Order: sequence, then structure tokens, then C-alpha cells
Amino acid sequence: MIEIVQADITTLDVDAIVNAANPSLLGGGGVDGAIHRAAGSELVRASAALAPCAPGDAVITPGFQLRARYVVHAVGPIWRGGQHEESALLARTYHKALTLARQNPRIRSIAFPAISTGVYAFPKDRAAEIALEAMLTHEGSFDRIVACLFDRDSADLYRQTIGRLRNARNETGEQRSAE
Repeated sequence: MIEIVQADITTLDVDAIVNAANPSLLGGGGVDGAIHRAAGSELVRASAALAPCAPGDAVITPGFQLRARYVVHAVGPIWRGGQHEESALLARTYHKALTLARQNPRIRSIAFPAISTGVYAFPKDRAAEIALEAMLTHEGSFDRIVACLFDRDSADLYRQTIGRLRNARNETGEQRSAE
């Protein structure tokens, strides 16, 4: 099941949250900084031992002082106008995070922020479609996947996008079964 919520990701009661990390994994601004502050100094030490992490890749650490038991640090691409494989790289980031989480039998629920849409300037509409396509692909592997958005406009965008994607998948499935 995929849920779309407007909330602070650090407060969610899920097995894992995804951090929109930078390659150093040492924290920064936005979601990354909020997760590091909420998890405590142990997260800096644990993530530093796994750095650097290239865009498109992900690593996992304990959640320390978070409600979530794990943090999946996923490094998305910086938007450079769309001519540098940014969409493919963002898709790889989501799939890597979901695959890594799926490999841990203790992770049955996971929450994602809108990776790369803050300071990395990835267009929100394009990022929402990429994120939700990845979540839909892995939906059967988890009890719960949460798209956690900080603002109302982003949450509304995700709700509209998932509706459109589900409709398109249903139409494609109906067309295939009719053939």
C-alpha cells in the first residue's frame, strides 16, 4: 500500500525512513539536516563510515534516536537541465533504496521524502512521477510505502500523479487482457 502524507518524516512510525542525502552522508540542509538532528550524533559516525555515496546509490544505517529503526541514505542527482541522465539517475536512486530496504526482513514499512527536489532543484512534477513509478513497482514487497511531503502543494501533486499512474496501469492491464 502506498500512502501520501504531509508530515515531518522524522516523526513517522515506520521501519525505515529514506534520507535525501548528499554524497558525504554527513548531513546538510533540508530533510538531510532534519534527519541527522533527530537521530543524534551516532548517525553522523555511522554514515561517515559508509561515505562517500555516489548519486544513484544508497546505504543503510540504524535510526538511532528516530522512531524508525533504520535510515536508508539515498543520494539523488543534481538537476542540470535534464540533459545529463538525471531522470534515469533519480529512478536508480529510488530503486536502489527500495531494493536495499527489501533485503532487510525487518523493514516492512518505509517512508520517502521528495529526493532531489530541494536544493538539487529537480523539477517536482517529474520527480513525483519517477518516485511513484518506483514505489508502484516495489509495492508488493512492503506492507506500507509512504511518500512523505513537507508541503501541501507537493502532497497534492503526488496524489494527482499516483491517481494518473494507477489509471494508466489499469488501462494497460485491461488492454493486455483484452488482446
